[in-house]
Amino acid sequence: MDELERAIVNRLQGGFPLAERPFAAVAQELGTDEATLIAKLKDMLAAGTLTRFGPMYDVERMGGAFTLCAMRVPQADFERVASLVNAHPEVAHNYARAHEFNLWFVIAAASRGRIAPLLAAIEAETGYAVLDLPREQEYFIELRLVA
Repeated sequence: MDELERAIVNRLQGGFPLAERPFAAVAQELGTDEATLIAKLKDMLAAGTLTRFGPMYDVERMGGAFTLCAMRVPQADFERVASLVNAHPEVAHNYARAHEFNLWFVIAAASRGRIAPLLAAIEAETGYAVLDLPREQEYFIELRLVA
């Protein structure tokens, strides 16, 4: 990353302004212009430096539910299964882990009652069992990565 990209990543971890032109406001703070800031974000997303840029919502506060899930998937079938899992709009993200349970993903649904049928559908589509790991207690740990 160049100096401006580092500054963008560090600044945007602390929130995004509620303004008519939020990108322009952040760009001004960083000593650049709105078009450059937007272009840098698009470039970092395209290069995989950033995996996402967008709001984080507390689904449970809005009446919904979420859960962490894990699957054991043979490496030879991993890409196919990950694609099937990702095809569900309720899947927030997934990632590979070097573990017996090697495919992990988060589901955000309109209600807790929607999660079980969705997990059953994923199991039917993929042919693999899904381990459902709902949150038992919430902890807030502010993680800020310095680029």
